[in-house]
Amino acid sequence: MTKRKNGAREIAADVGTGRTSAVETAQAALARIEDARALNAVVTIDPARTFADAAAVDNRVRGGEIMPLAGVPIVVKDNIWVGGWRVTQGSRLFADFIAPQDAIAIARLRQAGAVVVGIGASSEFASKGVTTSQLYGPTRHPQNPTLTPGGSSGGPAVAVAAGLVPLAIGTDAGGSSRRPPAHVGVVGFKPSYGAIPYGPGFAEPFFGLSVIAPIAADVTDITLAFETMAGVDPRDPDSADVAGAANDLGDLRIAFSPRLGLNVEVDEVVANGLTSVIARLAAGGLRIAQRDPVWPAGATEDAIMPLQHAGLAALYGDAFRRDPAVFDPDIARQIERGLAWSGTDVRGALVASATIAHAFAAFFTEIDLLLTPTVPCVAWPLTQLGPDMIGGRPASPRGHAVFTPFVNHARLPAISIPCGHDAVGLPFGLQLIARRGQDRTLLRAAQQIEAMLRSG
Repeated sequence: MTKRKNGAREIAADVGTGRTSAVETAQAALARIEDARALNAVVTIDPARTFADAAAVDNRVRGGEIMPLAGVPIVVKDNIWVGGWRVTQGSRLFADFIAPQDAIAIARLRQAGAVVVGIGASSEFASKGVTTSQLYGPTRHPQNPTLTPGGSSGGPAVAVAAGLVPLAIGTDAGGSSRRPPAHVGVVGFKPSYGAIPYGPGFAEPFFGLSVIAPIAADVTDITLAFETMAGVDPRDPDSADVAGAANDLGDLRIAFSPRLGLNVEVDEVVANGLTSVIARLAAGGLRIAQRDPVWPAGATEDAIMPLQHAGLAALYGDAFRRDPAVFDPDIARQIERGLAWSGTDVRGALVASATIAHAFAAFFTEIDLLLTPTVPCVAWPLTQLGPDMIGGRPASPRGHAVFTPFVNHARLPAISIPCGHDAVGLPFGLQLIARRGQDRTLLRAAQQIEAMLRSG
C-alpha cells in the first residue's frame, strides 16, 4: 500500500503554490484507497465528483485565491451530509440516500479548498463501539486485519492511519472519534459541544451530545481543520464561539487520573505506559498532580445509556416493528431496549447526564487540563463487540469505552494523542480534557505534549 508523504499543511502549500495540482493529489489519494480496499475504511467513492471538485480548486488557485486546505483530500464519515454523495449511516434503511446538501462543517472545509475523496465507514447510526454494518461489513485494523479499530468512526481513523488521506472527519457522541484513533495510532479531537456547527444532516439519536470531530496524524493538522470548521452559524442554535488559547502549558494546572475516578479495569501495558508517559512529561518540566474527579452516586455509563437506546427507538422504532432484520442485530437490541424504557427511565438518564456535567464542572474550577487514558486496552478481534478480558478480568461489551462518554455528557473538549504501544506494536492513546470552550488552549497544550512525547 502506497503511503502519503505529506500532511494537510504540506499538501495545501504545494497545491496553493502550483508545485502540484489538486487533481493530481486527488488521483493519488484515490489510488491509495483502491490499494487499501481490503481494509474497508472507505465505503463510497465518486471519482467524477472528486475530480470536478479538485479541478475547481485548481481554477481557484490559478485565479489567485489563497486557501488553507487547497487540494487536501479528505474522507468524511458515513453519517455526515456531503451534498450529492451517497451517505447511508451504515444502514440498509438509507442504502440509496443522496445527501441534498453539505453539512455546515463540510461546506466550510470545501470552501477552504479541501476535496472529498470518499465516505468513511461507520457502524450503523454511529451507535456501536466497533465499525461494522450489514451494509458494508467490517472495517479492519491497518496493522492486523483480524482486529477492529473500534468505532464508530473506524473508517475515518483507518483512512488516516493507513495513509490514504491526511485528514478525515468523524463524529463523536461517546468517544467515537477518540477511541478508534487511539487504537490505530493517530490523533482524534472532540470539540466542545457547539464549537463546530452541527448539521444540516440526519436526525440525531444522541440528542445534545454528538459533535463533528477531525482526525489526523498530528495535532497541527487537527488544529487547521478545527479552525476551518469552527464558529457560529445561525442555522445551528447550539453553535458557539470558543475562547482564544490561554496560558502556556507550563502555567496550566494539570492533573492525571489513571482511571478517571471510576472503578474500571485497565490492561497492564496501558497502565504502565501511561505512568511512564506522565513521568516523562514531569521530567520535561510539567507540574502534574494525580487527582480524580469525584462522581456522585449513580453516575455510571449504564445510567446514561437509556438516552442512546431511547433516541434510536424514537427514530427507528416503527421500522424495527415492521422488520427487525433490516438492522444490525446489536442495533436492533438497542432499539428494542429503547422501546421498553419508560419516560421515568429516560428522565433518570437525563439527571445522571446532568450530574456528570456538574461534577466535571466542579473539577475544572481547580484544574485546567486533565490527562487520562483514552482506552483501557489495545485493539481486539473484529468479530467481538469488545475484548474478553481487560486488566486480567472478564470485560463487559462496553469495557473498552469507559474513559470517553462522560466527556460528551459534560460537553467538554477532549483529544486523544498516540502515546505508546504493546509488545506487538498495537497503539493506545493519552486523552487530554479541558473545560468547555477552552478548545484552543487544549489544542495548544496537546501540540506541546505531542512534541515532548515524540522527542523522548
